[in-house]
Amino acid sequence: MMSAKLYRLIGADGKIYFSEKPGTLGGHKRLKLYGRLDCESARKYVAFGTYQKSRVFFADETNAIAAGYKPCARCLPAKRKTGNARARAGSS
Repeated sequence: MMSAKLYRLIGADGKIYFSEKPGTLGGHKRLKLYGRLDCESARKYVAFGTYQKSRVFFADETNAIAAGYKPCARCLPAKRKTGNARARAGSS
């Protein structure tokens, strides 16, 4: 009997959970950034071999943001700009 493959995702609370569906976004645990799975910047670091230990995945953007991650400036520049503007407005 074959069991379903489980994917390790980060939830809104920042904790790991397992899902039968893969994540739609990837992220970097230490830098607290998230982005598209095809992000050129992330691909470069994965290929270089330095990214795998810090790589995390999210089911969706809502979970990434709730877990405290910010959008990648490379693959999500408009969202990063909007997020930075909101953060500055909230700190004044």
